[in-house]
Amino acid sequence: MLDIPGKACGPCAFCCKVLEIEEFDKKAGVWCGHCTQTSGCAVYATRPQVCRDYHCRWKEERTLGAQLRPDKVGTLLMDDPDSDEYHAVCDPEKPFSWRNSLVFKHLVSEAKAGRIVVAKAGLRAWRIFADGSWQEWA
Repeated sequence: MLDIPGKACGPCAFCCKVLEIEEFDKKAGVWCGHCTQTSGCAVYATRPQVCRDYHCRWKEERTLGAQLRPDKVGTLLMDDPDSDEYHAVCDPEKPFSWRNSLVFKHLVSEAKAGRIVVAKAGLRAWRIFADGSWQEWA
């Protein structure tokens, strides 16, 4: 992946909180013990492969503006590595962050493009449809 100017993680370490990392026995919604929260990963050079392979959609996509940086909207946008689904992963403390108007508009556009779009927060999940409707998903 080529770096896009203006798309560095910078102070954002939202993925280090909301994602589960089995290699560290880290649960979703809990800060990773290796994250300093102010300067990122303390074990960056030796981080596990799952962290090396992870790509935040905000960093990869030019059309997602600075206002959609994950820590600013409380939602991490990502392609699910195990399926063709598109996920909006929220902090379980703020489970409806995906309802932010900018985020929701983006999620509906992904659904209109034919993607299965799922917002997740902890053990809760919602499916977002192309017509802008949504429902809790088991």
